[in-house]
Amino acid sequence: MFWLPDEDTGSIILTPAPVSIAADSTHISLPGRPLDLPTEQSLHILHDLSNGQRLHLAFPVDGSPGRPLVAVIPLGIEGFDRMEAVARLLASLHGRAIPPDTRLTRQQLARARRMLQAVDGHRAGASQREIAKVIFRLKSVRRDDWQSAPERYATTDLIKDGLAMIAGGYRKLLRHRRRP
Repeated sequence: MFWLPDEDTGSIILTPAPVSIAADSTHISLPGRPLDLPTEQSLHILHDLSNGQRLHLAFPVDGSPGRPLVAVIPLGIEGFDRMEAVARLLASLHGRAIPPDTRLTRQQLARARRMLQAVDGHRAGASQREIAKVIFRLKSVRRDDWQSAPERYATTDLIKDGLAMIAGGYRKLLRHRRRP
């Protein structure tokens, strides 16, 4: 069995089923494309769902090829996210409607996109004013008006948050928000 870090809640860990379960299970092949992450212990594939989403699956290398597979879900708080991923995988494998991925709302996804656009502009040497013109579709803004424009502060936040996402904060995108 292969365990991925707890931070990687977007992955589903698959292992051969115990004999007691294997007798009652049907074997389903999992089409997917290999990732560039094979290790001595596991094989990784991306399984395309019919709704445009993909799931990252990890298989043990030494597993029996003809034996049915089971999903391993750690009982930590990330288990809820993994259970949703397993539900999407099962729906895909059995031709059912695939439940939506609820980790990001439409607004959060749009903000993440804007963050990456802002960082791209920042790294390319664009000024914050130029970045804001593109992201917020602003017309020409006078210098004095720019100093107090809400888009100026929003652009600063997008760049700061985008850099934090690139520095490792992207892992938060894989988890649901949880209240302490």
